[in-house]
Amino acid sequence: MAVAAALTMTACSSDDGGDTATTTTAATTTSASAATPAGDLPPIPTAAELNQRLQESLDPAVPLDQKVSYVQGAEEDPELINKVAEAARVNNAKIEVLDVTDLGDGTLSSNATIDLGGQVNPLQVTYVAEDGQWKLSRDNACAIVSLAQLTSPACPA
Repeated sequence: MAVAAALTMTACSSDDGGDTATTTTAATTTSASAATPAGDLPPIPTAAELNQRLQESLDPAVPLDQKVSYVQGAEEDPELINKVAEAARVNNAKIEVLDVTDLGDGTLSSNATIDLGGQVNPLQVTYVAEDGQWKLSRDNACAIVSLAQLTSPACPA
């Protein structure tokens, strides 16, 4: 249940007003993420691509080095993603990304849902461009860690 609360609370903490815009395909701005210059942003993923990545992140059969590349700052605590994945498995959490919105500054926002035993709750998740790919933001990852009552060197206390 801690993971469920964590994921639900993460959605509430970064709500941008409930915009459910469909996926956009271009992002050019001068205020890109410090990790990736605006001209070097990776292609905007679709909701289906983010869902696939999410399923891979939660799959114990996917190699850890692949999963670590999906989360900003995860190299500071590579085992963290497996702990979160195990908590999600134990709680039978099912997450679905519904859309992707390019915020135009090296970040993406996606509306999603989490299903816990038939109770579906909305989520909003932020991704950042880093190392040529879109990664779950450190802020979202750390909120999940904190609310799931886990700790990580990747997340400030």
